[in-house]
Amino acid sequence: MKPVVQLDRTGCGIASVAALSGVSYRQARLVANRLGISAGDSRLWSETHHVRRLLKEYGNRSASTQVLFTSWEALPDLALLAVKWHKERDCSFWHWVVFWRGHCGPVVLDSKRALRRHVHTDFGRMKVKWFIPVSQI
Repeated sequence: MKPVVQLDRTGCGIASVAALSGVSYRQARLVANRLGISAGDSRLWSETHHVRRLLKEYGNRSASTQVLFTSWEALPDLALLAVKWHKERDCSFWHWVVFWRGHCGPVVLDSKRALRRHVHTDFGRMKVKWFIPVSQI
């Protein structure tokens, strides 16, 4: 699995689904637009149903509820993580990243464009609030 860099400010969910699905950001954004999901919509940071719909469109299964993060060891082999979780005017916001327990060990794929590296193993620095287990069909 390879990281996909987001091209839009609120495109981390789209980029995460693209990475999970093995497609480019532009391809995933086109599919998202067809589903009525806009990369410029700030709800991509504060709601889960857009990402779940896009995952389903690409044949991925996601759990119907979020799971509170307890430890890195307790994560499933594949998950969307909510990191950088915070509140603004009584609304929750976060950044989506992909957790993958691959053949070379666990990694986090972060789509943020400004990063020099998009594959991370420095788990102690990441603050995860909750996650959505994902399975590929």
